[in-house]
Amino acid sequence: MLALAPLLLVAACAGGGGGGAAKERPSASPAHGTAAAKTPDAGAGPVIDADPARLPATRKAALDLIGRVIADPESFGPGVVERRPYESDPATWPVLGADCVWRQEKPTSSVLATLTRSFEVPAARGKGPIRLSAVMTVHRTREDARWEMAESIEETMRCPTQQLRKGELIGSMISTSLMRGEGDQNNSEDALTEAGEYRSSVLGGPHPYLWQQAQALQFTVAVTGKGAKGRAEKEIDDLTTQAQAVMLTRLGSAVAKQS
Repeated sequence: MLALAPLLLVAACAGGGGGGAAKERPSASPAHGTAAAKTPDAGAGPVIDADPARLPATRKAALDLIGRVIADPESFGPGVVERRPYESDPATWPVLGADCVWRQEKPTSSVLATLTRSFEVPAARGKGPIRLSAVMTVHRTREDARWEMAESIEETMRCPTQQLRKGELIGSMISTSLMRGEGDQNNSEDALTEAGEYRSSVLGGPHPYLWQQAQALQFTVAVTGKGAKGRAEKEIDDLTTQAQAVMLTRLGSAVAKQS
């Protein structure tokens, strides 16, 4: 099983970002300003030696690949179950508005397909439920996927507190990033994480909040974990890290050249 390396601190803000499902946004462009500073060197090689014939070029092929790669309950480990609604509408994805509120909108033209799934560790023995989600997005090009990663840091700085949905807020975020080859991070071309506080009108808070996203080729995969009473940050970190690693392993198997 792959494991994502600890990430290097790049930004510590009074508050920060995170998607209502798993953090997602439209791909950026050089005109987006600060996002351009995060964009990795275009000369860096891909982490997967892909077979061009196995890379999706249509929405149908992209959705088929997502179905084979995106996390299921077993990807997180024992005790995780589906949460309803289990899958998002593939015609939408979460976008952070200028008011720092996440909404479902139509994906940008750079996106071939995207899907979010929702899970949870049920409440038990005085512990509240851990709400989990996983998302995979297939962009048309590797550069589009890299711009999506770049814009993540900009969002964290732009919105010190964010509303995931009605009654759910995150803040006090610490954002971190490692490019491939930094700090033994070799599972993806770019890896981001955010840790902070989650507050819910139903579950109270503050509770631990974790988000991880990784990019390889034209793909991004992300996992979110939201804590509750009696849940430690390490428990959530273990769940999200394992599911992220499973998706990256599946992605490599699905698109790499066959020997």
